[in-house]
Amino acid sequence: MIMRIGINGFGRIGRNVFRIAQEYDGVEVVHINDLTDAATLASLLQYDSTYGRWQHTVRGENGVLTINGKEVSVTGEKDPSQLPWDDKNVDVVLEATGMFRTRDNAEMHLSAGAKRVLISAPGKGDLDGDFIIGVNERDYNKEQHHVISIGSCTTNCLAPVAKVLHDEFGIQLGLINTVHAYTSSQNLMDGPHKKLRRGRSASENIVPTTTGAAAMIGKIIPDLDGKLNGIAVRVPVKCGSLLDLTCTLEREVDVQQVNAALQQYAEGAMKGILVVDDGPLVSSDIIGTEASAIISTRDTQVMGGHLVKVLAWYDNEWAFSHRCVDMMARMR
Repeated sequence: MIMRIGINGFGRIGRNVFRIAQEYDGVEVVHINDLTDAATLASLLQYDSTYGRWQHTVRGENGVLTINGKEVSVTGEKDPSQLPWDDKNVDVVLEATGMFRTRDNAEMHLSAGAKRVLISAPGKGDLDGDFIIGVNERDYNKEQHHVISIGSCTTNCLAPVAKVLHDEFGIQLGLINTVHAYTSSQNLMDGPHKKLRRGRSASENIVPTTTGAAAMIGKIIPDLDGKLNGIAVRVPVKCGSLLDLTCTLEREVDVQQVNAALQQYAEGAMKGILVVDDGPLVSSDIIGTEASAIISTRDTQVMGGHLVKVLAWYDNEWAFSHRCVDMMARMR
């Protein structure tokens, strides 16, 4: 049975999810809602500065996107409760605007006829659940979980790595630093911004800022609640990010043991989600990769047997968009 998907917000994640869904068995995007007109959305879908030109015929006009002759309806409705999810028989809405992250706001999609909602960002307040593929997605219950979050791209990188280290060696405390590509939440040129550092030119500066990934990890791995904290550093690259997890472990370990544990999970329970690589990778090598976390084993460090540093690369757009589709496919 085909999973019928609606997308609210056709930005970076919404468009990537649409591209991925076209090649993904068992899912179909049947409606898009975005305040931008269909012709502009068609151009943005076809031509992408990061992932290149999409090799499909795309047209947009009169509230319709046409992909290789197949039509997908488009609206520009500001109120989610007025969206045509019932008419379109939508199973899951991907809430990708970044605006409707509370349960009350996201539930407007349910009142419009959607069966379930996946928020492509950390939720605000209590939702029905928070799920990360490779870590706790098996806990999803379609009878209980109607409005859920899949966290952020950084959470999806952090959670599998933290789970391996905690399950195998026991994490006591940890700090993360995500060296993150700039995003549309920053200014291209210096200008006003509610977060002053993000108001400085994204293309010209290294910008320390916040990340919610460490705080959210306790919702995914309850044992780690309150044990991790961290920051983000936005850097002048368009895509490709690096997670630095430094933590103290209960068990005494060496570099070989840490890398071996990560390798074991990459070949087993987290295959496709966690990847290990000993190559001399840089951020551009990561663009277009699907794994949530790519461990740079050559950079693993251990001090005193208990203080451990692990670096993990991730495509902060493409890999995360794959996880969104993976999760929606489980919500049928």
